[in-house]
Amino acid sequence: MKALIITSQLVQDHEFIYPFYRLKEEGFDVHVYNQSDSIVKGFFGTKIPPQKDDKIISLSKINIDNYELLLIPGGAKSMELLRLDKKAIDTIIDFNKKNKIIAAICSGTMMLISADILKGKKVTGYYAWKQDIINSGGIFEDSPTVVDGNIITSPHYKYNGEWMKAVISQYRNSKK
Repeated sequence: MKALIITSQLVQDHEFIYPFYRLKEEGFDVHVYNQSDSIVKGFFGTKIPPQKDDKIISLSKINIDNYELLLIPGGAKSMELLRLDKKAIDTIIDFNKKNKIIAAICSGTMMLISADILKGKKVTGYYAWKQDIINSGGIFEDSPTVVDGNIITSPHYKYNGEWMKAVISQYRNSKK
């Protein structure tokens, strides 16, 4: 079982740390792409690793078929950087085309907007992005977590527990 986290510097630390360890606890081999070949820091200073087993994760070289899910933590400053990363956007599009689980929290929803995959989907996200979600064709729901097909969203790290519970449940259901 493999999971990929796509992030960058200034990620919202809580939205990276909890899912990272929750997925490991579930038995996932977690790979991290952080736009760098070195450690970057989250908004509150957490060190975000760029590699798996000392090998840099290159989005252009990964095989999406080897991953069960993609996770996108938030952080407004992080998203400002990550939304300019064509490889990251293309990876999200490819995960979606293969109907693989995509989990985004808070500002991470902005990556789903940039990937143009929200048309007709029920989605939640940080309240400041409500109109952006609607403008992208998504159906905004004010809820701790929303599952619509392969897309699982949450608006804020205070709902990390509910969000990750939905992610793990959706993964288990996909394997039945």
